[in-house]
Amino acid sequence: MATINVTDDSFKADVLESSKPVLVDFWAEWCGPCKMIGPALEEISDELADQVTIAKMDIMENTGIPGEIGVQSIPLMVLFKDGKAVAQKLGAAPKGQLKSWLEGEL
Repeated sequence: MATINVTDDSFKADVLESSKPVLVDFWAEWCGPCKMIGPALEEISDELADQVTIAKMDIMENTGIPGEIGVQSIPLMVLFKDGKAVAQKLGAAPKGQLKSWLEGEL
C-alpha cells in the first residue's frame, strides 16, 4: 500500500482513529530533504504495510494540524498510536535508518 495524503479535515479519521499506527510525514513542496525521503517512505510503506500506515501532510496546504502539533521544522515524521503522538524524527535520513527507527517504535 502506498502512502496516503492526509489533510486538516481528514486527519482525525485517517490518523487519530486509525486501527493501526500511522506515521505522518510533514513536508512541503519547496523542501529538498522532504523530497529526498519521499521514495524511501513509499518503499517502507510497502514493506511494513501490515504494521503501519504512512501518511503525508503538506504543511503549506494544511496549517491547522501542524500548528496544533507544533511543527517548526521539516521533514518531521510523527508516529501516532491509538490517537496519540508517541515518537518523532526530525530531518532526512537514509531509508535503512528511517525503517530501523520506525520498526523500533512500533
